[in-house]
Amino acid sequence: QVQLVESGGGFVQPGGSLRLSCAASGRTSSIGAMGWFRQAPGKERESVAAVRFGDNNKFYADFVKGRFTISRDRAKNTVDLYLNNLRPEDTAVYSCSATAGRPIASTIRSRQTYEYWGQGTQVTVSS
Repeated sequence: QVQLVESGGGFVQPGGSLRLSCAASGRTSSIGAMGWFRQAPGKERESVAAVRFGDNNKFYADFVKGRFTISRDRAKNTVDLYLNNLRPEDTAVYSCSATAGRPIASTIRSRQTYEYWGQGTQVTVSS
């Protein structure tokens, strides 16, 4: 089993920055990939960014490219998401996820790939 806890959400003005952190515990050595997803009110959960552990292969959704960065810290068992140049449409609950599988690169963007999920952290972007 793997447990995930997110932190770092909050309220920020447009153009601002936040760092979200996802701390993994339990059988962390089994993790093959981790991802960040978000869900805004009335919308489907969507993939934001993901990283495959074996080769550090990364995925970014088109709407965050150049603004968000996903980073893994092996020693701390954390995966952080750096959010820059935030926009009101980035407002959502952000959740991290993990899989004990060894997914192929093209699937790390899919929520069906992940069996472990955190509770989520709220990000609100507003003036």
